[in-house]
Amino acid sequence: MNGAAAGLRALAHSGVPALLWRTTLVAALVCGIGLLPWLSRTDPALTVLRARSADREPTPETLHAIRDQLGLDDGPLVLLGRWLGGLLHGDAGTSWVSGTQVLPGVVLALGVSLLLMAGALVVAAGTAAAVCARTLRLGAQGRLGARRPGGTATAVLAALPEFLVASVLASVIGVQLGWLPALGWYGPQWMVLPSLALGLPAGAVLGRMLDDLLPGAFAEPWAMATAARGVPPKSVARQAVRRCVPGLLPNLALFVVGLTGGSVAVEQIFDIPGLGRLTLHAALAQDLPALQTGTLALVLLAATAGLLARLTARLLIGPALRDGALQSLHRPRPPAPRTLPLLYGGLLAAVIGFGLPRDPLALDTLARLQAPSAEHPFGTDALGRDVLARISHGALTTLGTALAVSAAALVAGLLLGLLPRLSGPLVDTLSAVPPVLAGLLVTGIMGSGPWTPAFAVAVVAWSPLAAHTSSLLRQERATTHLTATRALGAGRWYLLRHELLPAVLPPVARHALLRLPSIALSLAALGFLGLGAQPPSPEWGLLLAENQPYAERAPWAVLSPAAVLALLGALAVTAAGGVRLPRRRKRPEGPAEPPEDRLTPAPRQRLDRPHALLTPVPASQTEER
Repeated sequence: MNGAAAGLRALAHSGVPALLWRTTLVAALVCGIGLLPWLSRTDPALTVLRARSADREPTPETLHAIRDQLGLDDGPLVLLGRWLGGLLHGDAGTSWVSGTQVLPGVVLALGVSLLLMAGALVVAAGTAAAVCARTLRLGAQGRLGARRPGGTATAVLAALPEFLVASVLASVIGVQLGWLPALGWYGPQWMVLPSLALGLPAGAVLGRMLDDLLPGAFAEPWAMATAARGVPPKSVARQAVRRCVPGLLPNLALFVVGLTGGSVAVEQIFDIPGLGRLTLHAALAQDLPALQTGTLALVLLAATAGLLARLTARLLIGPALRDGALQSLHRPRPPAPRTLPLLYGGLLAAVIGFGLPRDPLALDTLARLQAPSAEHPFGTDALGRDVLARISHGALTTLGTALAVSAAALVAGLLLGLLPRLSGPLVDTLSAVPPVLAGLLVTGIMGSGPWTPAFAVAVVAWSPLAAHTSSLLRQERATTHLTATRALGAGRWYLLRHELLPAVLPPVARHALLRLPSIALSLAALGFLGLGAQPPSPEWGLLLAENQPYAERAPWAVLSPAAVLALLGALAVTAAGGVRLPRRRKRPEGPAEPPEDRLTPAPRQRLDRPHALLTPVPASQTEER
């Protein structure tokens, strides 16, 4: 019996169950994509015919010929088996739309997306460095107490939609000024603008997360010791970044995958033949060989990025993680000022309240694309509708949906993050699914409806929070104070409730608030690509999509909803600084107890307050004893 138990433990630590779980998830994802035409209750032959030639008449003879050519009558399982059998021999089949080989096209698109991702990561790294520069300088000099909380500019940058940044860069820098090319993919110059559009918001989010961890690193004993020994501030700052980076690596891996396959809107605007655009077109045309191959490439990229992130984290803090010699990065923080959140929240509420009495559907063809005025403070759109009214009425849907999805993502991320062996492969698999593809899959299964885009975003929104929770939990379990508390007799539930959750929950909750604008942007991106709300809904993503063609003639129609999104980001970031657990109240001191009762706990007894034994006894009490 003991030998069998030891064998099972060895099998669990060998990684075989995790590999089987990962393989099962990938197989389920690929099978779900293979069933997409049948789940959507549409005729795949008709969809392929429209993708091939929109003007061709869908006669029964034509549709029958397409079914015979593609083997659709054999069923999805037979088609999936053929694709898998060819994939084992290096053949991913031929495209149902173009008739060309799928694998060379996917490899070429993957190379383009990886190159674009590399450029975006360079921009993101520079942006994150700029966000954390002040904290690094003050922390290395031992003057973090003089730091005032900020982050408004970072919040605005993180809340700007990627497709809006791409449109502004393409129209202003590419078309009007002519400094850089705006369309195509022919050389290094063509990757500057899309890299900026992708890297600036991603770098702002990563910079805020790193800036949240740095004060804890500078408060550790090693930082104080190096400052006392006269170590140069640059070295101290470098070591502080190294101490905090392992906690961000899982989310960095998710950003890598997201920048590779999730940059569909940017690739559409700049006409870049990347993997995200190829996957979107294949999903819309129900071109299963191209869609399955592109998704499999993203899954492999996600698994590789996650593995590299875990290996890098072990290289950076491996010995301390193994020996339980880490210090907690999450210490009690002073109350954050409430002036900025109240200011931004009041301003957002004023904008929404001022426009609610107006009719968002009233048409005035004589007032098309009018500039802001007293009658229309935010101007009018192409149909003469009041932009302020549409923003205000759309806020009820956009903000309500984003808050609901964020709350669900926070709960799911925390619960699954506490089970890293279960959630790790699941995070790697779901991170490879772009929100657009998730929207198509959810729409095919559930049908179109008002909550379909929200459910599609919620399916993948929890994964960054789960990765963050698992990363922080892994480091928090290796802290010295947790080892001491465990040695004093504390059980698992006590450690979880009083040690782990108080250390992990506040930073993850702040992370969830930082993600609130991005969730609203994901919903907006689905609306921008025609997969979310449909006209005449005033949802913010649909507002941006409808007014995008008139950005040069009427920039206020695009900048107004973008400014409200930026205001939402500023509110989320400044409010995130005040997220913390309430301090536990100290128990009132009762009558003096016998010294023996205080000094000799019952053996193997679970303690109610293990920290009480870690508190040093005053000298006066020891003299009395």
